[in-house]
Amino acid sequence: MRAFSDTERRRRLMNRQFLSLPDTVDGVTAGLVGLHATDPATPFLSLWARWPGFAVADLEHELYQNRSVVKHLAMRRTLWVVSADDLPIVQSAASDRVAANEHRRLVADVRKAGVAADGARWLDEACFAVLGHLEDHGPLNSTQLRSALPELGGHYDPAPGKRWGGMVPLALRVLTVLSARGEIVRGPNDGSWTTSRPRWALTTDWLGERADRADAHEELLRRWLYTFGPATVADIKWWFGSTVTATRKALAGIGAVDVELAGGPGYVLPDDLDSEPEVGPFAALLPGLDATTMGWFERDWYLGAHRGHVFDRNGNAGPTAWWDGRIVGGWYQDDAAQVQLQLVDDPGRDGRKALQDRARALTAWLDGVQIKPRFPSPLSQAKR
Repeated sequence: MRAFSDTERRRRLMNRQFLSLPDTVDGVTAGLVGLHATDPATPFLSLWARWPGFAVADLEHELYQNRSVVKHLAMRRTLWVVSADDLPIVQSAASDRVAANEHRRLVADVRKAGVAADGARWLDEACFAVLGHLEDHGPLNSTQLRSALPELGGHYDPAPGKRWGGMVPLALRVLTVLSARGEIVRGPNDGSWTTSRPRWALTTDWLGERADRADAHEELLRRWLYTFGPATVADIKWWFGSTVTATRKALAGIGAVDVELAGGPGYVLPDDLDSEPEVGPFAALLPGLDATTMGWFERDWYLGAHRGHVFDRNGNAGPTAWWDGRIVGGWYQDDAAQVQLQLVDDPGRDGRKALQDRARALTAWLDGVQIKPRFPSPLSQAKR
């Protein structure tokens, strides 16, 4: 059985998630399968970390003019930037499951809130109204839709009796269901690149028709395993937000090969058993929720003992500093918007210099814009 050491896995990580990606928005996005976008700034910073010369306008142009990439709710109910060409496989392999869960929860909450006795009928009528109005008047933001459509009326309390609870509009949940189904997408953004204020559009109007893929789960796994493999069943199940049964079925469907990892059994593609070319040490500063930091469930081989520094209690990662394929700390901006390192491992003289160079480069690129991670890590919270 082929064995992969942690060192070889880190070499693959550097090659396939940083050094060999093409210098285009769509190329980087497709190469990583998707970019996390729950925090609006993350996809921009993720591209900057991998593409010398990247500018904010590059991603905005591809999102809103070329429409080669799109924001979409998918794996693990996470918002992603994915290639528009990949949307059909992402929809079938992940988003349909998210949509079914969101539909079920919203129907129940409509009944609990006393908005309608028949929650399913209320939701059907609300969705029909939104789709019809967007067909005639879109793209529109959520406020415009709520003002125009009485079908979107009603509120609910997501956490009754809790201090973080309170009444919120059901309309936003309707848009979540429709977007997870792939019927509407996030179109133009009315805010800056660090905020999310989307106008919603019909998917067919924004992107055109997209054909379903019967082999979607297997195709998405094949692409993911090339970039993130070798990986364990736990890694794959977690990343897809799927089940062990579905994961094993998909692995069998693509003929994945058993390999030996330091922590136990793993899988790679059948034609991907060769050794990875040697690479020199590589420095990177990644944003919170970056696709690489969040890429695996079992993370010791690149995270070591730093889980408590980098990840919060809910499993969300903050900004990270990388050297030679592993996390050695984090970063933050001080009051003057200067990027400061927070090293929890000493990467040596070369590593410290390379990371300081990246910090200066990121400071210059941000040019005074303050980035506040939506889910700050314990390390970033302790910066003062």
